[in-house]
Order: sequence, then structure tokens, then C-alpha cells
Amino acid sequence: MSKTPFFILIASMLVISSCNDKKTGDTTPVDYPIEVIDTTHQTLNTNYAATVTGCQTVEIRPQVDGMLTKICIREGDAVRKGQVLFEIDAAQFQSAYDIAEANVNSAEAAVSTAQLVLDSNQELYKEKVISDFELNTAKNELSEAKAKLRLANAELEKAATNLSYTKVKSPVNGVASMIPYRVGALVGSNITEPLVTVSDDGDIFAYFSMAETQMLEMVRQYGSMKDALGNMPEVEFQMSNGEIYPVKGHIDAVSGTINNSTGAISFRAVFPNPDRLLRDGATGAVIIPAVYNNCIVIPQSATYELQDKVFAYKVVNGKANSTEIKIVPNNNGREYIVSAGLEIGDTIVSEGARLLKEGTVINTKNKSK
Repeated sequence: MSKTPFFILIASMLVISSCNDKKTGDTTPVDYPIEVIDTTHQTLNTNYAATVTGCQTVEIRPQVDGMLTKICIREGDAVRKGQVLFEIDAAQFQSAYDIAEANVNSAEAAVSTAQLVLDSNQELYKEKVISDFELNTAKNELSEAKAKLRLANAELEKAATNLSYTKVKSPVNGVASMIPYRVGALVGSNITEPLVTVSDDGDIFAYFSMAETQMLEMVRQYGSMKDALGNMPEVEFQMSNGEIYPVKGHIDAVSGTINNSTGAISFRAVFPNPDRLLRDGATGAVIIPAVYNNCIVIPQSATYELQDKVFAYKVVNGKANSTEIKIVPNNNGREYIVSAGLEIGDTIVSEGARLLKEGTVINTKNKSK
């Protein structure tokens, strides 16, 4: 009887063992966490870089030219509307006022004299002592004297206004900025830097931009931009140090146009600032919450992307079945809100979707916690 060579027998056993192992791998359930789909409520916060301005910021500039003789405030002071901030040398403006006042007195005397002449001529005219020409001349002289008085009064008013401008006052309540000028500096209406900037920061505005797609998603969620502004939850402000500003605000304005170069639209949020914690020029981020009710939420680890599409693995008849899903653009970095592709009661693989293969048998007892 012929004998089978030993090495051929060993090779045959290895092939049989390999086939058995492959068959076993195709049918043995793999332990992957699974999750049964249900609805929940989810709030997503989205941060937008923002710059802060006071609700009213005014650059204070002199309206007359002259030498700065007095600075009446300190940098960073709280100032009131009408408070004198600076004084400019008033000598030349006081002289102009005195001259204008004297011209008014002279014009008033001329009017009085012209009136006396006219009254006298009217009596003489009744007695036929003077002619029509002389009477009309007296009337014209009175009219001219009154015109000169009006001109003198206008010059006096102008001189008084210029004199008042030598005391530079704040037009608003607010906080003063740094002051780049010192006593003795020559200043005027054409200076490059303002004397000071006064910012009314009782309320502050935070300006930020949002991508057009995000704005459209907001409109879709609330029905219209007007409804979005009226019904949107209060927003928060994250300061530059990472802390959350303790007072919440709300979005009160949106630009009517979209920036052509960036494709973004500008928004404004207003925050009460009773403790003056936020200052004009500060930076931070506006945090906008988006509330989704009765939505499907799944872990991002339950998804994978292929050609700009998002997929999840549903467990169908015990096997992983790749399914395309639609997600809401906003997310918290850990979870997705699913808008299409999954239904209540579906079972999905909740972790490791990127490593999973189509048709893998899943252990359905290994539910995720």
C-alpha cells in the first residue's frame, strides 16, 4: 500500500483549518456597541467671534482752533452729558465776541436814530414841509439800519458760539478713553486723533458674522428671520479670558445684505453692562443656542464619511447595513442631529463605524450605555 508523504498531509490540514476559520469568522457575531434610535431634546451652542462696542461711541474733536489750556478729566473717567472735558485759549474768541457785541449796540443806536428821523419827517410831511422823496429816504434809512442790526446780531451769535466752543463738552454719558494731547498743544477741527473718545457702555453691542448656510438653517428652524430674532433664546458672551459674561443678552439686529467677498451676514447682539465689565473694543465670542425638540441624536462615532456623504450602520437581521443619513450642520463636536435616514426603533452601531464592514454580524446584546 502507498503512503502519503508527511508534508502533503500537513499542508492539507492547514488548508482545511484555514477554511474552517474563515467560515467561523463570517458567522460569529462581533462585539460592537449598539443603540436603539429614539427621540430626545437637544440644545447646541455655536460660538461666533465678536467685537464689542459701546451702544454709543463718540470721538470728541474741537470745533475751533487754539491752544489747549486745561484738561478737565482724567483718562478712564466716567463723564456726564454736558460736562466740560477740555478748555481752549479763549482770548481771541472773547475779543471777537466783545467787538460783535459793540457792533450790535451801535446798530441798535442807528436804528433808534433812523426811527426818530422817520417820525419827524412824517409830521413834516403832513404839514407839507418836506416832499415824498425826503419821507421815503427816511424810511429806507430805517430799513437799512434794521438790516445792519440783524447782521450785527448774527455776528454776535456766531462769536458767542465760537466762544462757547472753547469749552469742549461731552455730548453723551460714558467713559473717557486715553487722551493723546497735553496742555499747550495746538488743536483744531482738522486734528488726526480726537481729543478723547467717550463710549456709552451702559449697554454694549457685540458684532459678529454668520455664514449664509447657517443663517438659512436658522430661518428654516424658526420660519423667518423676523421670527428668529423674536423667538431665539437668549445668547451668552464668552470673554477673551474664556470666562462666560454673567449677564445674558439677545440678538436685536441683522444686516440686510450679505458680504459678497466672504458670503457672511452680520448680526448684532446687545448685552446689559451694569458693572462696566465689558469695554469698547473688547473681543470674545457670542454663543448662540439652538434648541431641537423631538429629534434623533446619535454619536459621531456611529458615522463615517464617504465622498462628502455621511453614513451609519443599521443593524438589519443581525448584520451591519450601511445607510446614508442627513445631519443638521450644527453640532457639539460629539453628536449629530439626524434629519433623515433613521427612524425611531432602528438599531445602529454606536461606535467604531469607521472600522466596520458591510454585512458584519453584530452581537445585538451588546447595547451601548
